[in-house]
Amino acid sequence: MTKRGKFAFCLFEYVPFGGMQRDLLRIVEVCRGRGHRVDVFARYWQGDLPDDLKVSILPGRGFTNHRRCESFAAGLEKFLAAKEYDVIVGFNKMPGLDVYFAADSCFAAKAGARNSLYNLTGRCRTYLRLERAVFSKKSRTEILLLSKKEKQAFIDYYGTQEERFHLLPPGIAKDRLAPHNAGEIRAGLRRELDILPDQNVVLMVGSGFKTKGVDRAIRAVSSLPKRLSESTILLVVGEDKEGPFKRIARRLGAANQIRFVGGREDVPRFLAASDLLIHPAYREMAGMVLIEAMAAGLPILATDVCGYSYHIKRADAGELVISPFRQKTLNGLLTHMLKSEKIDRWKKNGMEYVASTDVFSLHEKAADIIEQVTA
Repeated sequence: MTKRGKFAFCLFEYVPFGGMQRDLLRIVEVCRGRGHRVDVFARYWQGDLPDDLKVSILPGRGFTNHRRCESFAAGLEKFLAAKEYDVIVGFNKMPGLDVYFAADSCFAAKAGARNSLYNLTGRCRTYLRLERAVFSKKSRTEILLLSKKEKQAFIDYYGTQEERFHLLPPGIAKDRLAPHNAGEIRAGLRRELDILPDQNVVLMVGSGFKTKGVDRAIRAVSSLPKRLSESTILLVVGEDKEGPFKRIARRLGAANQIRFVGGREDVPRFLAASDLLIHPAYREMAGMVLIEAMAAGLPILATDVCGYSYHIKRADAGELVISPFRQKTLNGLLTHMLKSEKIDRWKKNGMEYVASTDVFSLHEKAADIIEQVTA
């Protein structure tokens, strides 16, 4: 039996409905269920603090976000050194970690694709230092990888040893599976949102609207042929600034087709009420919502940059926009999918794939590796 340990989980910011934050809480739950003590340290926490979890807020100093993150990381490293934790787990890149949960893509690769002046900025230099602390050959940090798509980039830029990477399976919640009364849930939410039974509902789920490609989705919906356009609604579920995207919709004459419903705890209801999931992300380390949509029986239209996009292809559960991204391709595929006779086949394929594939154990496997570090 693994000895009971004292774990420190660390992150820059906790925001409700964030995928990484949701994973953190579920890994905390698994570790505590195995008898370990878990304390959480954050620079910023939005929303109520959990009653049953010790959360320490250590604000970073600085006028910019990257300076505050750097200050938090430096202060946290000194603070934890005196607390004798068995393992320190980071959900953002920072020095002093025993385990890093890789929810973000390779910053060095993104910086390398920008102009040389950007690489001279304080922001770029700071985030490169934080990333190097985790991935350099001198580091001993074990890396929990959500998608093998990003591994080579880290190896190319930092020479990270292969054996330090641990690829995790997806980890969706069982409530994402289509329930026996999915039809009833679908009808109920559509009545609640004043959506007709025969209207097409295209769903987007995720906070961080810019990165997720909400602008691309709005453009795709606005490009639909007139008759199809009049019967199609885009529902956007997530927390972010809506104003810039509402302005895009108004400019394209699609304001009546786009609805922002905020962050929601009842995402399974939206999966049941929708006809297609669209996820045209600019970048996406994994994309748990792609697996959740398959489990719920939703066909998917996504960009191939998503770490989990290969599941869609392997299952034949929808269509992918192949890089380099072209808006015209996304527009055409959305029109094609909403009119396609393959809709039922995509639904069936996705559900059968989930039933025969491990898409649930991410958090348990992550806890296994954290325990191995303490052994």
